[in-house]
Amino acid sequence: MTHTSRQLRVGSLARVEGEGALRVVVSGGQVRSAQLQIYEPPRFFEAFLRGRAYTEVTDITSRICGICPVAYQTSAWNAIEDACGVSVDERIAALRRLLYCGEWISSHALHIYLLHAPDFLGHPDVIALARAHRDLVERGLRLKKAGNAVLEVVGGRAIHPVNPRVGGFHRAPTAAELAPLAEQLRRALDDAVATVHWVAGFDYPDVELGHDLLAVHEPDRYAIERGQIASSGELVFSPREFGDHVVEHQVPYSTALHARLDGRRYLTGPLARYTINSAQLSPVARQAAADAGLGPTCRNPFRSIVVRAVETVHAAAEALRIIGEYERPDPPAVDVPPRAGVGHGVSEAPRGLLYHRYEFDAAGSISSAVIVPPTSQNQAAIEDDLRSVVSGHLHLDDAALTALCERTIRNYDPCISCAAHFLDVTVERR
Repeated sequence: MTHTSRQLRVGSLARVEGEGALRVVVSGGQVRSAQLQIYEPPRFFEAFLRGRAYTEVTDITSRICGICPVAYQTSAWNAIEDACGVSVDERIAALRRLLYCGEWISSHALHIYLLHAPDFLGHPDVIALARAHRDLVERGLRLKKAGNAVLEVVGGRAIHPVNPRVGGFHRAPTAAELAPLAEQLRRALDDAVATVHWVAGFDYPDVELGHDLLAVHEPDRYAIERGQIASSGELVFSPREFGDHVVEHQVPYSTALHARLDGRRYLTGPLARYTINSAQLSPVARQAAADAGLGPTCRNPFRSIVVRAVETVHAAAEALRIIGEYERPDPPAVDVPPRAGVGHGVSEAPRGLLYHRYEFDAAGSISSAVIVPPTSQNQAAIEDDLRSVVSGHLHLDDAALTALCERTIRNYDPCISCAAHFLDVTVERR
């Protein structure tokens, strides 16, 4: 291309959850701005949680996302139980982890097969991919079905589970009810390992992100449903200290807030989890990662699909372990009496770290709520990645460059509906 001033506009991003747009401005042969514009209306969850009872939070917040409702439930009950000074026993905790494994399997399979893989195989969508490779798409759907089965048996249904509650579950499944899941998960584990080998063969651009990485961490296992918070810069802090390090701010072109970690751009999600926690993967997942050519860290956003596949292996293996060691909790929930206080909770949604903060009065009524989803935390990093990608590919025509930008955004599997946020409005009168 010989001209130096260009504008790329994508009015609606394809194959992502929610509604967003992209605007890139190139002037004088340099990228002047790259904006991920989230125009989906805010959904006011933090506002209409105020005044609701603490027992209602997990059912309400699960409606924020139909793809990862368990993530919202988990961060919520972690925060509520923190505020009420209650800990559940390990049998309930194990059942919660099993539920979350089901969500990871379902969500990762959805992203890998239906949303992301077509980019690497030259197909516009999964329908075209299925025409060329029906067996591959059927494998992805089997994987997703296995994750949904876990959600149905443990959570009561696959979307917006109704069985979880503050303190545990309304009802705990019996070992006999979990046994059929084990058969399905063994097949899913084989499919997950095959998925890693498949995506490892894709052609990946040579890209390295330099951002800080942030993820939940536990020293003795791959963190999913609880833990401390760790950064690639060796910063470690508790969920209670999240607001001391992560500060959100508003940008004029988006209904989602941006966030900074101690004033710096950062990234959460699969690359962060893997880089910080790869040593805690199960043996079969570690072997799959090694077979795919992953080292102990991964900072290439295009290879995030490989990391998601490895995490699917881990989730299937972990679900099988939990079922094999299952002891039915009786009762299925602990008592969580209300009290005045502030609670903080984190967990690892498939797309990254999800933070909740609630303040309660003595009756357990919510006086304030803060929810920080992974996509809003990642927006600044996504935009920086877009600037870098466009700068290195200005020789492409507008159509090819636009397609590359969309591919770059899909690397992060953004959940735009989760990120849509009520914004402060300032009126200046002169």
